[in-house]
Amino acid sequence: MAMFFTIAVIVLVFLVIFQIAKASEYVSVLKGEEKSRLQSNKINGFLMISFLVLGLIGVYLCNKALFPKTLLAHPAASVQGEKVDSMLWITLALTGFVFVVTQILLFWFVYKYQENPKRKVFFFPHNNTLELVWTVVPAIALTILVVFGLRNWFSFTSEAPDNAMQVEVTGKQFGWIFRYAGKDGVFGKKYFRVIDPASNSLGLIWRDSAELRLKDDPATHDDIVMEQTMYVVKNRPVKLIIGSRDVIHDVGLPQFRMKMDAVPGTPTTMWFTPKYTTEEMKKITGNPDFVYEISCDQMCGNGHYSMKGIIQVVTQEEFDLWLAKQKPYYFAAFPDLDPENQPKAIPADSTKATAANVDPKSQVVASAR
Repeated sequence: MAMFFTIAVIVLVFLVIFQIAKASEYVSVLKGEEKSRLQSNKINGFLMISFLVLGLIGVYLCNKALFPKTLLAHPAASVQGEKVDSMLWITLALTGFVFVVTQILLFWFVYKYQENPKRKVFFFPHNNTLELVWTVVPAIALTILVVFGLRNWFSFTSEAPDNAMQVEVTGKQFGWIFRYAGKDGVFGKKYFRVIDPASNSLGLIWRDSAELRLKDDPATHDDIVMEQTMYVVKNRPVKLIIGSRDVIHDVGLPQFRMKMDAVPGTPTTMWFTPKYTTEEMKKITGNPDFVYEISCDQMCGNGHYSMKGIIQVVTQEEFDLWLAKQKPYYFAAFPDLDPENQPKAIPADSTKATAANVDPKSQVVASAR
């Protein structure tokens, strides 16, 4: 309701200003052109101050109304994301201060130095000191911001800690594929020419191929492949090995404040440490339906808008239980090789086995008795 009244007041103010402007046109006809021009300057000066005040009020109201809907309203969900937020707040504070000061000066100067017959114009064509100041100061400020950004960038893309779990993320039109190394801790080899969207979405090398000069890689037999949902562990670094199956995509993790391009044929990497489980973030945001989202931040086709995945952040115990229930992707393609699908051996009859092991001589003695 307060917002409605605010908008109504702003509209009424503009209507009043419009009527004043129209009235000034009629006055100009009666008073003559010179007086009309001076009167018009006064009106324009007043309008500038009005726009300044209303503009600053509008910025404040919009920020107050829309800020809760932004990502910054909630804490970053990763340790690295906190650094990104700090960098963003510093940038906003610096640029916001400059914006407010320059806008106030701009509109105030227009009002203060409007045409006045009693004041003579002072021409200020050149000043080396002033130009040096407004060139060097912004250059230093921007250099500091760039250094902050590069430091964070090199940190996120450097080698992950030794205890980091690794997840391979592959983008496709229009979804995500996640691969975990099996019990051997090694990702098996893959080759794009053996990709089969129905049975081998990543092109894992499962068979020998003389034509393609490929040899079956046993490391692929225990790899676990998931689509659309990725599981990571709270407080444990996770390294993402990112690629694409078709066109350029971009792994966007808004709640973690991370993003990285997914380029066909050129793996990229980044790592981060989740701070809150999905359940904890539901309480922090007050949203029982909250989920961590992985989105594509690069236009990749007509289904780009729907290219979303889910990240489940869980405890180490929950992750271990989940992982234990997953079957290697190899067995999904070759169910006959799955040990669980193998026919179980029929146990031998214990009575027959016992009879077969009895000494025949003892049987004769027993019958004689």
